[in-house]
Amino acid sequence: MEDSTHKEELVGGMAGTEGGRRPTGVPAIPPADAGRGAGVRQDQPAGNPLPPNPEVLEKPTRRRFTADYKLGVLREADACKASGQLGALLRREGLYSSHLVTWRKQRDAGALEALKPRQRGRKTRTVNPLLAENQRLSRENGRLAARLRQAETIIDVQKKVSEILGVSLPLLPNEGSSS
Repeated sequence: MEDSTHKEELVGGMAGTEGGRRPTGVPAIPPADAGRGAGVRQDQPAGNPLPPNPEVLEKPTRRRFTADYKLGVLREADACKASGQLGALLRREGLYSSHLVTWRKQRDAGALEALKPRQRGRKTRTVNPLLAENQRLSRENGRLAARLRQAETIIDVQKKVSEILGVSLPLLPNEGSSS
């Protein structure tokens, strides 16, 4: 059976961790200081809280990180050895661990060039100049093949009509005397 004071400490978040997570190494705020400083700038007296900014941007702006910043953060993250240092770094920089995963993949794929931001959206297709010519020639070939079939059909009909009527047609140069 658990002690009631122990349970209160866990609920209040002051003792240890919740959900089996390891401590981050960041000191907890003592209960006496918990309300002090919330929403107050350090350069102003404690009695003057800043009003929240009521302006809502029409479209939120996407954060963009330079390649140098990404490399610097990755160097710092790789240097973190003690428990909780990496979490403190991410909180300090306002980043997620997924940023580090993505940036490491980009770094491994192609150093600084891969870390530069890419334009979002559908990628433009490179137009192959031979592709348009190939399509034009294919259409022309199909059209000429249809004309050839039509001409051969007309010639066959003329041969059959001449045979029926008994009129001999002059032989074409490419036709031999095969009959």
